[in-house]
Amino acid sequence: MARVRRGRLVDGILLLDKPFGVSSNHALQGVKRLYEAAKAGHTGSLDPLATGVLPLCFGEATKFSQYLLDADKAYESTFVLGTVTDTGDAEGRVLENKDARGVTETDVITALRAFEGDIEQIPSMFSAIKQAGQPLYKLARRGLEVERKSRSVVIKTLELRAFRGGERPEVDIYLECSKGTYVRSLAEDLGNAMGCGAFVSALRRTRAGPFGIEDSITMGALEALKGSHESGELDRLLLPTDAALGALPLVQLSESSGFYMRQGQPVMVSNAPQNGIVRVALDSGEFLGVGEMLDDGRVAPRRLIVTGR
Repeated sequence: MARVRRGRLVDGILLLDKPFGVSSNHALQGVKRLYEAAKAGHTGSLDPLATGVLPLCFGEATKFSQYLLDADKAYESTFVLGTVTDTGDAEGRVLENKDARGVTETDVITALRAFEGDIEQIPSMFSAIKQAGQPLYKLARRGLEVERKSRSVVIKTLELRAFRGGERPEVDIYLECSKGTYVRSLAEDLGNAMGCGAFVSALRRTRAGPFGIEDSITMGALEALKGSHESGELDRLLLPTDAALGALPLVQLSESSGFYMRQGQPVMVSNAPQNGIVRVALDSGEFLGVGEMLDDGRVAPRRLIVTGR
C-alpha cells in the first residue's frame, strides 16, 4: 500500500525570528503547522532563552540545510559578571557569587582579546551535543557529568558594546564566529579568566550564514497572516530552495546536459571551477542541486532536487 502523504508540498527557506522561551524544535513544529507542510527542518538549535535568526527549510530545501549548519553565525549577548550558574545561563542554579564591582571596562576589553581568533572550547554539559546517543543536557539534568573533548572554533569578531558596572557588572557583547561556537562557554571562560565568573543573561542571533535578522519574521506575524486566511502570503515569504548556496560557484547546464545529470550521470561543462562543490542550474535559471567537479572537467551530481512530485 502506498504511503499517504500528510501535509502540503512546500519548498523553500523561511527566516524565523525565534521567540524567547521556546526550543528550536517547538518553534519549527509551530511554523510547520501554520504552513501545513509535509516536511520541514531547522538548521541548528538555538537555546530556549535565545532569540533571533533561525532558518527553517521546507521540502527540497532540507537537502541543503547542512550548508547553513556549517555557516558562520553572529550574536549579540549580555554577560553578567560575578555569578556562576550550573548551566552557564540565566536559567541555571547559582553556584557562586562574587563581588565584581572592582572590574572595569578596560579589564573586560583586555580579557576579551584572549578569545579572538582560533580558540579551544569545552562544550557545556547543557549543550545539545550527543554522547552515546544522548544529548549532554539530558545527562546533566539527571545530575551526571561526563568528560567532553575540547573543540576548535574561530571567533572572527569580538566586541564590547556596553559596560554597566556594579557588584554584578553587565557587559553587552557582539561576536561573529564559526559553527559550533557556544556563547555560554565563552561567557564562562571569560568569567574564569577574570576570576569572577560569568553567565549569559540574554542571547540573540543576528546572522546565520547569508541571512540577517532584518529579513526575519516573528511567529506572531506568521500567525496573523494565517488568521487572515491569506495563505498565499505565507508562501511568498519563502526564499528559494538554493538561497543558502549563494557562496558556491554556479555551473550552468544546457537542457540536454541537465537531463543526463538528473539521471545521475556526470556531464562535461566549460569554464567551470577545477574542483570543489558547485551549485548547478540550467541555462534557464532552474536550480538542479549541488554537484562536485571531477578532475576531467565534468560535474557529478551530489544532491539534486526532485521536481514534478
